[in-house]
Amino acid sequence: MSAVIFDIITIFPAFFQGPFSHGMVHQAQKRGLIEVNLHDLRDYAFDRHKTVDDRPFGGGEGMVLKPEPLFGVIRQLREHRQRLSGKVILLTPQGKRFSQRMACQYSTFKNVVLICGRYEGVDERVIDCLVDDEVSIGDFVLSGGELAACVLVDAVTRLLPGVLNNRSSITNESFSENPLGDRTDAGPPLLDYPQYTRPKDFEGLKVPNVLISGDHQKIRLWRRKKALEKTLKNRPDLIEYAALSEQDKQLLN
Repeated sequence: MSAVIFDIITIFPAFFQGPFSHGMVHQAQKRGLIEVNLHDLRDYAFDRHKTVDDRPFGGGEGMVLKPEPLFGVIRQLREHRQRLSGKVILLTPQGKRFSQRMACQYSTFKNVVLICGRYEGVDERVIDCLVDDEVSIGDFVLSGGELAACVLVDAVTRLLPGVLNNRSSITNESFSENPLGDRTDAGPPLLDYPQYTRPKDFEGLKVPNVLISGDHQKIRLWRRKKALEKTLKNRPDLIEYAALSEQDKQLLN
């Protein structure tokens, strides 16, 4: 199986030395399951000052990333990766909110190009001609797309075959909606149910009896109820749009 290639375009390539040098993403690179390439946008600037931004036409605050360097790096990448299925993604507060479903979609591609937005954004001609998806990791503004790129790479990498030892953990976690097609009881995308481990009694705080009962049917029902309960408390918007079963409705009531 060939590695999935992440090409990250940034003006701060050194930013990624920490996040990608530890944990699951690091191990996936060592095992040849993914390849992460960092591309310094300044290497594609045309002037001796390596200028990648300029003032916006029409006035306004801040600076905008220029089209020439971005067109240069993405055209070069497309030439090198032309035989691979892929996406070019701009990380920007103006994008679609990133979701588990999107992570599953991106995990099917062999090449994912990530443009780390900066300043007031990028020249719109880059978006019109080169970008497949504009993606945001939430309804807030970061100083740049580097942190968002780390989030996306992590979320996509863990879905790839061979990365996680326990594949069932992927389908039984928050926001999962049968992404791998191997659950028969998959319901709407909900937050995960509460988890407990040893000891059974910690300073008088006891593990729910149902979890140590050995009755798997009761445990499954308890977990579903608690997942619905947590989702209703923390993310009621997910409940509102979920296709709940009759049993789910009864549990909610």
